[in-house]
Amino acid sequence: MNKMVKIRFIKYQGTGNDFIIVDGRNELPGELPVKLMCDRHFGIGADGLIILAESSISDFKMIYYNSDGNLSSMCGNGGRCIAHFASIFIFPDQRKFTFEAPDGLHHAIIEQDHVSLSMNDVNTDSTEQSNEVIIMNTGSPHYVSFENIIESEFYNWARGIRYSETFNKEGINVNNVNAQSENQLNMRTYERGVEDETLSCGTGVTAAVLSHALRTNLKSGTIDVNTKGGLLNVSFKRLNNVFKDILLSGEVKIVFEGTWSID
Repeated sequence: MNKMVKIRFIKYQGTGNDFIIVDGRNELPGELPVKLMCDRHFGIGADGLIILAESSISDFKMIYYNSDGNLSSMCGNGGRCIAHFASIFIFPDQRKFTFEAPDGLHHAIIEQDHVSLSMNDVNTDSTEQSNEVIIMNTGSPHYVSFENIIESEFYNWARGIRYSETFNKEGINVNNVNAQSENQLNMRTYERGVEDETLSCGTGVTAAVLSHALRTNLKSGTIDVNTKGGLLNVSFKRLNNVFKDILLSGEVKIVFEGTWSID
């Protein structure tokens, strides 16, 4: 008879973007059933699962799975949540971290429940821009539209873009942004891998802010972004064609903790 193994997890949310976080520094019992664990009816429920692993070049390594069970690219809110997790459960009282993620190294600063996360530089030469749409990679690929989309039509509109012939194979996150002022945006995001609208998306918020800066020719600033799950802000500087010193900031919360049994 196989011995049942219990995996301890912490459930986190960052402006409604929710994650299951597991300490994977010790060997885990095979592959975790990510899709089942993230299922909101038969599992814990989450937009994704994050494993904190050992790193030879930084404080730890972030391994991120979308809720569909597949390894994914960078997740901004997930990065903020795992930094907070590390400060509470792995390295008590440490408030600054450098960690590995799918797109390279990131730095995080934790002030109680507020986490600021450095994002990688973005070269605007690699972005695509036409009329009201900008396509940009901020650790994950994003389609950022400033079109006026009727709220009730957002899901079908976003899903149509995500599964269009252009993006069907690799997938893309689809964002609709409404600029309230130079320093305030409202936005919604449909995430690939979750295949649904999420309450917030950190790399999407970053893409929205940088796209807004491109459209309005902003050279630096801090912009507030209202997502369905709450408020985030992004600060940045622009040097020629490169956005630098990008900082994604906002609150994170521990939702609950528990154990998952694996036979």
